Amino acid sequence: MTDAQDIRFLLVIRESKSLLEASRKLGLTPSAVSQRLQQMERKLDLRLVDRSARQLRFTDEGEMLCVRGAVVLEQFDALLEDLQERRRGFVGKLKINAPFGFGRRYVTPSVAAFKRLHPDVEIVLTLSDQPMVEVEDRFDVVIHIGQLGVSNLVCRTLAPNRRYVCASPAFIARHGPIGAPEQLAQLPCIALRENNEDVTLWHFTRGRNTQSVRIQTSLSSNDGSVIKQWGREGLGVILRSEWDVADALADGSLVRLLPGWKLPDADVVALTHQRDGLPERTRNFMRFLQDAFRPEPPWRV
Repeated sequence: MTDAQDIRFLLVIRESKSLLEASRKLGLTPSAVSQRLQQMERKLDLRLVDRSARQLRFTDEGEMLCVRGAVVLEQFDALLEDLQERRRGFVGKLKINAPFGFGRRYVTPSVAAFKRLHPDVEIVLTLSDQPMVEVEDRFDVVIHIGQLGVSNLVCRTLAPNRRYVCASPAFIARHGPIGAPEQLAQLPCIALRENNEDVTLWHFTRGRNTQSVRIQTSLSSNDGSVIKQWGREGLGVILRSEWDVADALADGSLVRLLPGWKLPDADVVALTHQRDGLPERTRNFMRFLQDAFRPEPPWRV
């Protein structure tokens, strides 16, 4: 029978390139690491790691033990942390991943406010242009905007968010009014590239009528703030979330196009790896975020 410490030991080896590197992380000699690994394999009567002087390669059984064992360890650690939190309040580490723009504007101040309320919680906030690609890094909470593909992650809605096509007044004056989605195929457009999605196919609906337009990108970037600035400068039509362009629409530097047509909503959601067994700090932080966007999100106030 393999216990929790054996699984933790095996996970350190899995994260290392060699037994020598693993021994340094564990504070043991390479021979001690090798002997303990052999003991585990004898107990299980299974080969877990094929090792050589240059590399380590986990067998299918070793990989299964690591993957499923890591889940068990997380649940066990969450249980212990919950018990500590009942006695001592909010403690432990909270790892959050969020998109660059939304993360800077809305998640960052919420993290600061949460930290002031719970100073014993260690918070690690990572901003990324591809948060959905990095979910395997085992973040506690991933903030995502837009439709979610096939995923085993648990989704909780934080705030509603529409998407608009916009352009600057100068662009509209130069190219004339835009009355139908198909006109966009003949105009310079700007694309935001994120999460490896097809960002050049824009979908519109009006009642039962649906239209999809393949745009020709004159510019593209992985940074939403850059896309917005280019749109303001009249360089092309942009498709952006209302949270990002609400201020520009209000001050007139951008104008919403095709208001009679609707694009797919891009609600703001929080994703976790499991529904039950979450540490109290994680559950409380998600409630804290939800409260920050109620009764209306700030971009609609």
